[in-house]
Amino acid sequence: MKLAYWMYAGPAHIGTLRIASSFKNVHAIMHAPLGDDYFNVMRSMLERERDFTPVTASIVDRNVLARGSQEKVVDNIVRKDKEERPDLIVLTPTCTSSILQEDLANFVERAQLEATGDVMLADVNHYRVNELQAADRTLGQIVRYYLEKAKKKGELPEGKSEKPSVNIIGMTTLGFHNNHDTTELKRLMADLGIEINEIIPEGACVHNLKNLTRAWFNLVPYREIGLIAARYLEEEFSMPYIDITPMGIVETARCLRKIQQVINQQGGNVDYEEYIDNQTRFVSQAAWFSRSIDCQNLTGKKAVVFGDSTHAVAITKILAREMGINVVLAGTYCKYDADWFREQVSEYCDEILISDDNGAIGDAIARLEPSAIFGTQMERHVGKRLNIPCGVIAAPIHIQNFPVGYKPFVGYEGANQIVDLIYNSFTLGMEDHLLEIFGGHDTKEAIHKGISADSDLNWTKDAQAELNKVPGFVRGKVKRNTEKFARERGMDEITLEVMYAAKEAVGA
Repeated sequence: MKLAYWMYAGPAHIGTLRIASSFKNVHAIMHAPLGDDYFNVMRSMLERERDFTPVTASIVDRNVLARGSQEKVVDNIVRKDKEERPDLIVLTPTCTSSILQEDLANFVERAQLEATGDVMLADVNHYRVNELQAADRTLGQIVRYYLEKAKKKGELPEGKSEKPSVNIIGMTTLGFHNNHDTTELKRLMADLGIEINEIIPEGACVHNLKNLTRAWFNLVPYREIGLIAARYLEEEFSMPYIDITPMGIVETARCLRKIQQVINQQGGNVDYEEYIDNQTRFVSQAAWFSRSIDCQNLTGKKAVVFGDSTHAVAITKILAREMGINVVLAGTYCKYDADWFREQVSEYCDEILISDDNGAIGDAIARLEPSAIFGTQMERHVGKRLNIPCGVIAAPIHIQNFPVGYKPFVGYEGANQIVDLIYNSFTLGMEDHLLEIFGGHDTKEAIHKGISADSDLNWTKDAQAELNKVPGFVRGKVKRNTEKFARERGMDEITLEVMYAAKEAVGA
């Protein structure tokens, strides 16, 4: 475990709760002390849920510490089974309650004797995995449990659906634009004549998981959640899966061509080339925009990309391959997926950063001085401090990244939304300059603290006033060059004289 000021991915139990609360009529019991039970509030607020989040905290208190948790946990499971009548109850500890090292598997067995629904312990090591890994494992565990249960009872359906069909795996609550992406994928599959067999876990019933095997193939749009379930279905039921994320014009076309190949290998007869060509040239505006004068004005500009594996890779490819923008750094906080990430982005960026240390990413951004950042809300805050615009492309996210309007990131409409995000991020970087040229209202004070912890230089009042006179679009660079000059010479205060000396030193 590591204490952190900011975390890119939450603790493991958050991932398990995301999966459990995504299914219909599934309840989660969280074995946790007070303070670990913030998931309900977070989900209700961000997803704007009308109903109560189906998660109950079985609180670890002094009585539990004195005589153990078994009676309390079992009572809570049985009580919720009677009150809610869920199809499944998932019990999860938190990293805090795991310290007690109790036999929760035995608690589940005891509770199952009295419960009418199914009871399951989330089989996740809370000290070794984060939110995303735990979500992937919990989804895989639930899929395996119900398919094996159906197999034992002889309830597995025979054969495939008559028409080509797909399971879309990995759409969850609290996912970045997941609800919009789900709608766009439904539309895309309908255009291709592909039936939706199941979408899991969001809105799915666990008793319908036995029908997963009827689909011709599985689609896993996000690398973080869904691969374990898809690989299990491939190994046990010979179901092919496609894990190409359809973000951007090029990758969407590649995903559709792979779907075409998989369907035709199973006796289908489909050809999506005309559809791809029509969407690319006439329907989506993204391909047209990439050839327009607006996009050409972005050519060669520097950008930093950072996020989860799926979105960071997709945006890096779109920036470099479709828009001609120089990605000076691409990075991810999914350290467990580092090899795949490097393989995907190495030819599209100058530098790769694999880290979950927010300070390290902030320092890299300050050093590289990009024209725009595409990252999480953490990078957005870094950008504010450095006066560099940031487009949010991945979690962690704020409520502003749960839009009420329709904003998918996948498919051809998603390509349009991403183009808007990219273009607006760059153009916003000129606003301070234009406001100053036309006598605007730019009253922002220069930021005196750097990103690194060692950035502790003081600015005199005269130096601050002089810095504020510098046009906004280069003010951050002047500030950093001045501080670098002072630090190299052991100075702890920035005066007007130091500013002028730094200016002469860089030949400006």
